[in-house]
Amino acid sequence: MTALYRGLFPPGGAVLDLMSSWVSHLPPEIAYREVVGHGLNASELAANPRLTRSFVQDLNADPALPLADGSMDAAGCCVSVQYLQAPVDVFREVRRVLAAGAPFAVTFSNRCFPTKAVAIWQALTGDDQARLVGLYLDRAGFTGVEMRLLIRRGGGGDPLWAVIGRG
Repeated sequence: MTALYRGLFPPGGAVLDLMSSWVSHLPPEIAYREVVGHGLNASELAANPRLTRSFVQDLNADPALPLADGSMDAAGCCVSVQYLQAPVDVFREVRRVLAAGAPFAVTFSNRCFPTKAVAIWQALTGDDQARLVGLYLDRAGFTGVEMRLLIRRGGGGDPLWAVIGRG
């Protein structure tokens, strides 16, 4: 993910780390003007050294992001899309806060908490999950949607996909 973000997120820009935790996977050598973290756990967000500010919010209860229109230069959602109950609504909000043409990278693997993941996610695998995320992005108004398999399964590791759209 770090390599993906290195190639997508503009140095010196403002980055939204959606559904973050104590780690942001941002390239350590790149400085950003601002890294805004969103999550459900305030102590995890406080432990993340890359965040310049953060907010706690349940996007399933309220998808409206407390950020200004066009205020972010990039956004990422790392291994959490499977928990969104209204992902298109959340992604529309992400598009609203992104500057025109800014990237939104949604990454995921084949792991999840089955008691928390939405049913459609659990009914699909790999490439079909990537197509589903692509559909979410498309329905939310993102353009240039592309799917990438970043890491193939093998060698004891999990596969990693990325679906990227532009706001």
